[in-house]
Amino acid sequence: MGQPSQDHQSEGVPAKTAATDNNQSQSATTMDNQAQQQPTESLSNTKLCGYLLKQGGPLKSWKWRWFTYEEKKSQLFYYRTAQDVTSLGRIELCSATFGYPLHGEQGTFHIQTPERTFVLKADNQEAMMYWLQQLQLKRLQHREQLTGESTRHCTDHQRPEGQGELPTRPDDFLPTVKTPPGLLGEEAANLPAPQQRAPLSNFSLKHPLIEIQNSVHSLFYKRSSQELSRSVFHLEAPPPWTPLNPSKTPYQTAQDRLDPRTPVDPPTPTAPLLLVDPAGERSPGEGRSFPCPSPRIRRKTRASSATMPAALREAASDKTTRLQQEKHMLAEEVKAQKELVWLLHKALEAAQLEKRTCTEFLAAECEQERLELLRHRERQAADLQGRLEELKAEAEGLRASLAQRDAHVAELQENITLMMAKNHSKQEVILKLSEQVAACMADPRRTMSTTNGLEALTFHQLQEDTENLKVGLWLDDIEAYKIQNKFLNSEIYQLTKLWRNSSEQEKSLMVKCAYLEARNCQIESRYLGVLRKLQESNALEPGQREAVRNLIEDALKGDLNDVLELNPVREHDEYGFKIIPDYEVEDMKLLAKIQALEIRSHNLLRQEAGVRPLLDRWAQYLGGRPADDLCPSPELKFLLRCGVPREYRPRVWRWVVRARTRSLRERHPDRYEQLCQKSLTSPHQASRQIQLDLHRTLTTNQRFSSPSSPTLQQLQRILLAFSWQNPTIGYCQGLNRLAAIALLVLESEEDAFWCLVAVVETIMPQDYYTKTLIASQVDQRVLKDFMAEKMPRLTAHFEEHSVDVSLITFSWFLVVFVESLPSDILLRVWDAFLYEGTKVIFRYALALFKYKEEDILNIHDNVEIYQYLRFFTKTISDGRKLTNIAFSDMNPFPMKLLKNRRALHLERLQGELRELEVQQREFVTESAERKDKDLDTILVSEDDEDL
Repeated sequence: MGQPSQDHQSEGVPAKTAATDNNQSQSATTMDNQAQQQPTESLSNTKLCGYLLKQGGPLKSWKWRWFTYEEKKSQLFYYRTAQDVTSLGRIELCSATFGYPLHGEQGTFHIQTPERTFVLKADNQEAMMYWLQQLQLKRLQHREQLTGESTRHCTDHQRPEGQGELPTRPDDFLPTVKTPPGLLGEEAANLPAPQQRAPLSNFSLKHPLIEIQNSVHSLFYKRSSQELSRSVFHLEAPPPWTPLNPSKTPYQTAQDRLDPRTPVDPPTPTAPLLLVDPAGERSPGEGRSFPCPSPRIRRKTRASSATMPAALREAASDKTTRLQQEKHMLAEEVKAQKELVWLLHKALEAAQLEKRTCTEFLAAECEQERLELLRHRERQAADLQGRLEELKAEAEGLRASLAQRDAHVAELQENITLMMAKNHSKQEVILKLSEQVAACMADPRRTMSTTNGLEALTFHQLQEDTENLKVGLWLDDIEAYKIQNKFLNSEIYQLTKLWRNSSEQEKSLMVKCAYLEARNCQIESRYLGVLRKLQESNALEPGQREAVRNLIEDALKGDLNDVLELNPVREHDEYGFKIIPDYEVEDMKLLAKIQALEIRSHNLLRQEAGVRPLLDRWAQYLGGRPADDLCPSPELKFLLRCGVPREYRPRVWRWVVRARTRSLRERHPDRYEQLCQKSLTSPHQASRQIQLDLHRTLTTNQRFSSPSSPTLQQLQRILLAFSWQNPTIGYCQGLNRLAAIALLVLESEEDAFWCLVAVVETIMPQDYYTKTLIASQVDQRVLKDFMAEKMPRLTAHFEEHSVDVSLITFSWFLVVFVESLPSDILLRVWDAFLYEGTKVIFRYALALFKYKEEDILNIHDNVEIYQYLRFFTKTISDGRKLTNIAFSDMNPFPMKLLKNRRALHLERLQGELRELEVQQREFVTESAERKDKDLDTILVSEDDEDL
């Protein structure tokens, strides 16, 4: 019926119509090619929605729900019907996992979120697999989109080319399931909702307000849809003919009739229209219609027909058949007449339009108006041609969709037929075999013959057939397990991929945040350093000084933990040492704040730059080696200078200590237990001094801060055992700190005891901890010689202001920098000290002065220099820089030179001590003689008085 109108419309512009048809065919071909090249894009762009059964409520009942996917937040909303406006709930798919039970109800699958597990059921197995694949694809697309958006600004330089695109399909573990017909897709929204068995079973008691709101909206929706709805077989009749107005002239009437704003009405036929449906019956109430007999008349007709003779019944049936044929012929004739009338209407419209155009063209006064009129008509023709192309494209799409659906339905029907035939044959075989097995069980010796004349089957053959059937069933189960395994593999693969992407994204963000936080700490540290210099400056006016003081107070009020940080600042490290020291002096609080910021900055930058590669290198070096299989080597020496990671430090220290005390431990394997027993039975004379020094040991450490700490008791047993191990020394102040460090790292009393023995008896020179401390005094003189050679400017500065550095450095050497350096730098010093010996102490002592040389040279007051030297070691935060100075800038540093200097100064010091002893003896002798003379004088004077 639409073709004639297209022919009439195309008469005026034949060239454009042909070109448009060619373009349309080309565009259709291009669309088909694109559809074949990109099947996955159409799959991923399809709107995911449809009806599913959802299990819920205390009775775990099934209820139909309309599910639809929201792409922005990757959420699956569910409603009672497709026409509802408010959802009953949603499922977060970002962190959800999918699965389905193998032996559950057909079509049942699970969506598990961190909060709860949703149990859903589709119509069949194919629809279930379609939902699962689509949900996997949507989740992967959403995660990749979030990853791409969040890491685009921070990791674009790390992303290889071609890795920023979103995936268009899931990994091919299973073949892609086509969209099954039924309660899926946007077309399912126009279908009525599936009915429940009970009228109120689909009502949600959990959301009564939402149910009321949706019910009201559905009521208005149904009322409006009924007003606008029409019959499926309704054909729009032509509008009634409007007669011409006799009061107007023919020209005016033609102008009004041909005005584009006035609709052109075809003439109404005099005979009423008859609408015929596809079944060939007239629609009631339109055109001619035969009255329908009432029920009473129909009952009478049936009663009369029952008593009617057979001949009359045949004649009546022939007449009825003839009348029905005439009815069909009349209906076809009326349909043809309607088409003819419709064609005449269209022809009349075209003629009126042509007449109107000609009249307007002739009525135009000038050529400009005529050209404008032609342009207007061309635009109208182009618009109509565009609409025609759109309608053609839509029709082609609908035809392709219909053909695809028909093919899919035919394929499904064929599969159903095959499955039913297969199932029927299996059932027949099972029944026959069951009967034969029953007969054989009754009489095993008797053979059975089939009714169709087949060969006789023995009992053993029947058993074989039964086994074959069982094998067939097992194969079906195995195939089902394979399908489930493939789906679970795809789910595990996608979850692993998402987890790796999230881990990489988190790692890159952590690195970036750590770098930014370190830079922030550096900038804030420099800012506070400037404020400190301004505070010490005397060139500021009173108002400026007050402003600087206020800024310093504001800076000291802030805390490092005020800002949200990925690595919050800890007060103590892994060994219990306080990371940021406390200063008793009020003026040093600003310096403590600066130091805290510097430590924070260096820790953040070192975390990725130095710690991770060093940890990997230690793991490679120690991998696969026993604990006692380490051997001295240049590589081990280099690694120890760089520092031992916390994970490997106890193992390395034990090896070094055992290597230095092997001979003694082999002679006395149970030495520590014997000494502990002896200290319990025979108290040592140094036990009182040990008890007093226990509570002075590492007071800022968490493990020694409590008087009832078990670590203090372990330390006491170690010191008492050593006092019996070395009676020459017994106990010396400083040994408690050495043993405490060993106990914190090795976490074993016996290992810490042998570490103390190794330090005192094998590493340190003889007489280092005796009462005279002669070896310690020698090292102080050797240190001054090295300072004069390595740092002459600083040595001259100390001599100018009469500063004796031995007052500061003596405790460094006696306790190996314990409580003088930050814990991380202190343990790095000990790593190299236990392996290389006392030369490491000289290197680090010189490096400390070199590190702060310029700051010391800027101080020109004796008291301020001593005050600065008392705490400046605790302000050092860059351990890598200090290590480079100690082992690079201080070179050359041969051990032979150190031994020669020690021997030289030891000889001089011993000579000085001998002279001092002579002077002391002379002084004692003179004092005794002087006392005797004074006593004689007193006695003589008393005798004179008596006389």
